Amino acid sequence: MERPAWAPPGIDISVPSVSRIYDYYLGGSHNFEVDRQAARRAMEFMPGLPKIMQANRAFMRRAVRHAVGEGVTQFLDIGSGIPTFGNVHEIAQAATPDAHVVYVDHDPVAVAHSRAVLEGDARTGVIAADLRKPQDILTAPEVGRLLDLDRPVALLLVAVLHFLEDTDEPYAAVNQLREALAPGSLLILTHASYEGIPLTEEVAGGAVGVYRDIRNPLVMRTGEQIRGFFDGFEILEPGLVSMPDWRPDGAEDGDVQEDPYAFSGFAGVGRKA
Repeated sequence: MERPAWAPPGIDISVPSVSRIYDYYLGGSHNFEVDRQAARRAMEFMPGLPKIMQANRAFMRRAVRHAVGEGVTQFLDIGSGIPTFGNVHEIAQAATPDAHVVYVDHDPVAVAHSRAVLEGDARTGVIAADLRKPQDILTAPEVGRLLDLDRPVALLLVAVLHFLEDTDEPYAAVNQLREALAPGSLLILTHASYEGIPLTEEVAGGAVGVYRDIRNPLVMRTGEQIRGFFDGFEILEPGLVSMPDWRPDGAEDGDVQEDPYAFSGFAGVGRKA
């Protein structure tokens, strides 16, 4: 298998990666055949997966613009993946020139590619770290350099918590991050769920099985379980809803709004009191 020039040395390009599969769903070019095969297998069960990812990104963009509108100009994006068009720093910096963004991922491809894309951008940094170890994120030099944790920060946990199993203690990880954030900070979150998917749980479970097979289990939680991640945050209107239902912007989200798959799972924004 030929190694593309952008693939960092030392990574196994025969093993599928969640962030590269996501890149493929979004129409990106930073994925290998092994990722495309896994994505196509999952889409045999759930053909609307790319539409779910597009809805996810559209929500993220609206939530980032909302954060800037609330005066929040610092962003900590954990599980950020491969930076495709319309990423957090582009949206935030278009809305305010003084936006500072730190991306965090544990996938070496995502980290290496993010660093290449962001080279020369003094207001944006990249950390190789894992959501399961919040302290490593909070004490990272890039966080110290770019973010002032005494001022509000928008914490993005977009399409990442469903890759943490209960044994990984995801609620404890979110609590630890929340404790480190100043009052007025925002939690911007999306999470997969069987609720809202226009398929039976049995059929949708086939796609979940593909992720289990590539050793990245996808944990489908209920709306009530997902609400638990907002402990200590006031959930802003319109509440915990499907992604297209969170403050829709007709100009940008028209095609997503029409697709029943886009309404799979949950999205919400909370503010720390």
